[in-house]
Amino acid sequence: MPDPVSGIGAQFRRWNSGTGAWEKISLITKIVGPDSKRDTLDTTSLDTTGGYRTFLGGLRDGGSVKLSMQFSRDTWETMRADFESDTLQNYEIVLPDADNTSREFQGFVTEVPLNIDEKIITADVTIKISGQPTVNSGSGPSPG
Repeated sequence: MPDPVSGIGAQFRRWNSGTGAWEKISLITKIVGPDSKRDTLDTTSLDTTGGYRTFLGGLRDGGSVKLSMQFSRDTWETMRADFESDTLQNYEIVLPDADNTSREFQGFVTEVPLNIDEKIITADVTIKISGQPTVNSGSGPSPG
């Protein structure tokens, strides 16, 4: 049985087309997703036997990624700029396993709320994935 992998060392990165390199987004405390989903199409008919509904697989949805992060003006402004942009952005999650497994995807930032109280200011960013996320071993030099 393989050993479990701690999340310490995981990275969330954003492709910078100006420099042609992945840039790490810092101060992330939690990454949730992608939460991929699949539609189902009900094919049950009046002559279906056995008493159970039948289905076909429908379209897949890459889902969303949610980032919890400590506030940094630079990071928050980057995420705000992605929120304001109508262009898909390339993102990557790199896991700290032996293979440096990564998930690459394109998406739009859909939420960038600030959470302000007596504790550390945080931001919970949501990115909606467009298209199919890919899984790689080792972080690639470019998106796609």
